[in-house]
Amino acid sequence: MSRSSDGELNFGQKVVGGLIGAISNTNSSYAVHNASVHAEPTEPHFAELLAGVRQLRDDLQRLVPSPETDALDEVLASVEDEITATGHASPGQLARLHQALQDAGAVAGLLASAAAVEHALATLLGG
Repeated sequence: MSRSSDGELNFGQKVVGGLIGAISNTNSSYAVHNASVHAEPTEPHFAELLAGVRQLRDDLQRLVPSPETDALDEVLASVEDEITATGHASPGQLARLHQALQDAGAVAGLLASAAAVEHALATLLGG
């Protein structure tokens, strides 16, 4: 495996060089991703909501999946991501969560963790 007469790398050198570059880029982006800072909840109510959201997501994994529980889990994940990234959840996210809990209805009503999320949500929404 050598250079051609015009100085170009042959196929084997290009592949190995490309793989080494790809591995280096992957490792550097992994390090940057892992170095990201997570925000602490900006007020106790968001900390309470975050704890409830995480517990409810764990509890949902124990249930038989349905479109309603899948949609609820998706909203819970989005709320969790927002709180851990910014320290709070936007009014729009809180409204989406409220609606997803209502849509999940009886299934969510069976879980104590859903009641905890509803309580924290009611406090944040002022009702």
